[in-house]
Amino acid sequence: MGTSNSHWAIVKAPQLKTEVQEFKRLRILEEARELFYLQGYEATTLDAIADRLKVTKPFIYSYFKNKSEILNAICHVGISRSLASLDEALASGLAPREMLRHIVEQVTSIVLANQKYIVVYLREEKNLEKKEARELLALRKEFSVRLAKLLEAGTLSNEFDVDDALLTAVLIGGMITYVATWHRPHGRWPQSEISLHMIKKVERMVMRK
Repeated sequence: MGTSNSHWAIVKAPQLKTEVQEFKRLRILEEARELFYLQGYEATTLDAIADRLKVTKPFIYSYFKNKSEILNAICHVGISRSLASLDEALASGLAPREMLRHIVEQVTSIVLANQKYIVVYLREEKNLEKKEARELLALRKEFSVRLAKLLEAGTLSNEFDVDDALLTAVLIGGMITYVATWHRPHGRWPQSEISLHMIKKVERMVMRK
């Protein structure tokens, strides 16, 4: 019994260490996001992030090499989660219309849940390193390309009527992303209503009359 418990502890220890490291990394991102959102990237120092976390700068350096790398990680949040949701929907086997409805609902929810991350990206994209900016742009293009393939499939099955699938996909992605700039968590419209409205707007854009 003792041997079994020891073996379990050895197996679990690396996993626990990874989870702790990921938690600490996330906490750095959360506090940096808050400061970037409130006062801007350029006005925020690593000292300010460390003070907010009540840690030293070397602690931050153990997870991120500089402030730019923190910004890059923040900017990745919205698009990486949106891509994962898109891929899940595309693998669902649903008909194109139902698949599109699911994607719009899920991605809108992701935008709202990660609103400050996305606003920071939209505001501070100019401060990304060139390589980082290119990588993020490539991810955004990949989202549009995959969504365009769904629009093309729906057009072939006579559910959609789309002339330029890629342009339409870019417009849909931009419309959903823009929600982050005007939504207020305790404002007039609840998340469920916004998602439903977005679905209706997108369907008007693509559905065959």
